[in-house]
Amino acid sequence: MKDSAVMAEIVEPYAEALMSVAQAHNLAEAFGNDMRDLLNLLENSPELRDFLASPLIAAENKKAVLEQIVSGVNPLMVNFLRLLVDRRRILFLEGIAKHYLALLRKLNQAVLAEVISAVALSEEQQNAVREKVIAMTGARSVDLDLKTDPDLIGGVIIKVGSQIVDASLRGQLRRISLRLS
Repeated sequence: MKDSAVMAEIVEPYAEALMSVAQAHNLAEAFGNDMRDLLNLLENSPELRDFLASPLIAAENKKAVLEQIVSGVNPLMVNFLRLLVDRRRILFLEGIAKHYLALLRKLNQAVLAEVISAVALSEEQQNAVREKVIAMTGARSVDLDLKTDPDLIGGVIIKVGSQIVDASLRGQLRRISLRLS
């Protein structure tokens, strides 16, 4: 099911339909926050991901768990999640959420920047990265996907689309090594 064509056929229409409902009810940002929360849950809980993907677990059980997880969320979002369970598409929730967030960024003229650093960045450093990315891309705003990699030694690597800015010590050492050889 990792085939990108199959994923695109399933993920894109559901994400676009959710965006259409969100825009009709002026809930695009609220749904974006809900999708970020769901993505965070799925990334941090392999058990939840396996539970939702399992064909052996009854749809009613999946709905019950999802309703507990998203209690307090807009009823339209809850209905969307129920629909995914009923149509046996809940295992694509992660892809749908990521595509929805991409649509939301496009709507808001924002970009996603993947930032890999040796240590966690402070709020001030995150703002500096945002400003750098805005200067690079001309976007209105920037969403950061922060990751840490101690192998960088120091500095950061910023990826925006196909652009990569490698300001890490590991990258600088590699460039020096190439010049010397």
